[in-house]
Amino acid sequence: MTEVDVLAEPDWLAREAAHAERVRRWTVPHQERKSRGEKHPVLDFLFTYYSHRPGHLERWQPGPGVALAGPAARRFLDRKGYVETPDGVVLDPAGFTERKARTAEFVLGLLSATASRAPRLSCFGLHEWAMVYREPADSVRHDQVPLRLGSPGTDAVVESLDIRCGHFDAFRFFTPPARPRNELEPTRAAQVTLEQPGCLHANMDLFKWAYKLDPYVPAELVADCFELAAEIRELDMRASPYDLADLGYPPVRIETAAGRAEYARAQAGFARRSAPLRARLIAHCHSLVSPAGRPPRA
Repeated sequence: MTEVDVLAEPDWLAREAAHAERVRRWTVPHQERKSRGEKHPVLDFLFTYYSHRPGHLERWQPGPGVALAGPAARRFLDRKGYVETPDGVVLDPAGFTERKARTAEFVLGLLSATASRAPRLSCFGLHEWAMVYREPADSVRHDQVPLRLGSPGTDAVVESLDIRCGHFDAFRFFTPPARPRNELEPTRAAQVTLEQPGCLHANMDLFKWAYKLDPYVPAELVADCFELAAEIRELDMRASPYDLADLGYPPVRIETAAGRAEYARAQAGFARRSAPLRARLIAHCHSLVSPAGRPPRA
């Protein structure tokens, strides 16, 4: 059996506590809002569009190849996928199924293809505008907040600019009149071909690909991806047609040349910051799917 790294109890307990404290900045307010039946047009997305529940995000795991020493580690045996060994509690190698391996292979292929391309910075966040194009104001996705320019002004912006969205999971929410205005025709089958590292949604999705491999990705990497996704989501919605100033999100006015330049600068910054996270996930997937690196079976 492949050697494992053994974490002493004080060390892994400290990492576990630090992880929980870090992500509760988002999970606790979300759960409090949910208990009150209160919606948040920016932050809910992190827990509704993405399917990783707050309690799971708070839960720390070491990832494969790590043994947790000490009596406190026995509580991990209450979770699915952990077994006890002479070194300590580890992820059960049998839990890394062929289905999980196929997921890792898909993620590896998608992220490698995305990383191989230069960022494109000319979409200006128009996907959010295309999602409300020609929709009555009372039926838009976030109808609890107004449109900055109203429905006619929003439609005029969509009609005055070129839409270049290549991300299928954004495109699929376009209104029917907006779809023909897009220069690309994203499909699920074309995802690997079209995704590129300047896309805000492709960079937010690093969080999705990290948690899809849970628990075979260390919690710290999942949290790194989540934290970046939370920051990107703010830009995504600040550049949207919604008026979110009262919630503390001043607009990036992409309907103006100055606003489009501001958006492109921020988009380029997120592309740079996403690159090392994408590289870490690629390396991790390589280790999971390679015969030498795949979690050993007992």
